[in-house]
Amino acid sequence: MHYLSEEKLVVVGAAGAIGSNICQQALTERLTPRITLYDINEGGLRGTARELCHCAFPNARITRTLHINEALDGADYIITSGGAPRRAGMNREDLLTDNARIAANLGTNIRQYCPKVKFVVVVFNPSDISGLTLLVQSGLKPQQVSSLAALDSTRLQYSLARHFRVPQECVTGCRVYGEHGDTMAVFHSGVCIAGKPLSSLIGTNALTADTWKKIQDDVRTAGKQIIEFRGRSSFQSPAHHAVQMLRAFITGESFDWPSGSYLHAPEAGFDHLFMTNDNTINARGVSSKVPTGTAGEMADLQASAQQLTGLRDLAIAAGHLPPLADWSKVNRHLA
Repeated sequence: MHYLSEEKLVVVGAAGAIGSNICQQALTERLTPRITLYDINEGGLRGTARELCHCAFPNARITRTLHINEALDGADYIITSGGAPRRAGMNREDLLTDNARIAANLGTNIRQYCPKVKFVVVVFNPSDISGLTLLVQSGLKPQQVSSLAALDSTRLQYSLARHFRVPQECVTGCRVYGEHGDTMAVFHSGVCIAGKPLSSLIGTNALTADTWKKIQDDVRTAGKQIIEFRGRSSFQSPAHHAVQMLRAFITGESFDWPSGSYLHAPEAGFDHLFMTNDNTINARGVSSKVPTGTAGEMADLQASAQQLTGLRDLAIAAGHLPPLADWSKVNRHLA
């Protein structure tokens, strides 16, 4: 079997539902035969490794370890879902304290054990703060670290397709920016339904203002709905998008859904934040481009950025991130 790369991929949190799905899809997509599974759950880790071997992927070289130094040694790529999962009744922000600590520790371990890693995808929530914390503590360049955010935009695509009763691929240009949380900014400009601009349909019988608001609310609460449906947070869709993000880096074929990245554009009102931007991921890594939209959309995005600023400051107060003035001392690549 031909693989796209022979480089080492480390999946952190491999015993969990997202992590184990990432491992399987990475092999199914033939990203690389060299996959190292890391988790602190020994039984779950053994089970994931055993099942992957039962899949009989040709030439696969699957290893597992409970030791982070062994896992990261020589890593070329990392996908991490190794945070505490979101449970019923919780929002993404409820996870901040524990998962910011986990992200900080992983960033420090990357700095120590695999400073030459090429690309890192952060999946666990709150993904914006997790991605930011890992970036600062790892010393990596901003284009080397991205967080999962495409789900918000694909959820918008699905909701609109369901409303208009068209195939999902007929809904194009879906973009959701800002915080990967309850204040995410759901954009309508640029969205088309079978070629027709969504902006021309909002406020008509085809899509009343109230219905559009409900669709926006459904996108913001889609993760919570999954938990209510199946009793656990999403795992198939996050795994899929995370693997596609890494695939884009390895192949150079663009991943064009929005993703999380570091953004320092104080002139635009975004100061030392990690958020969902108008990005592309390719062989150069993740870009960091300020989204553009209508005045109302940009106001929503600014409000979302303010929420992220508050969460970032909580992570600083808890000691998981250094004070802003010290960021460039910890990571020379940050402004």
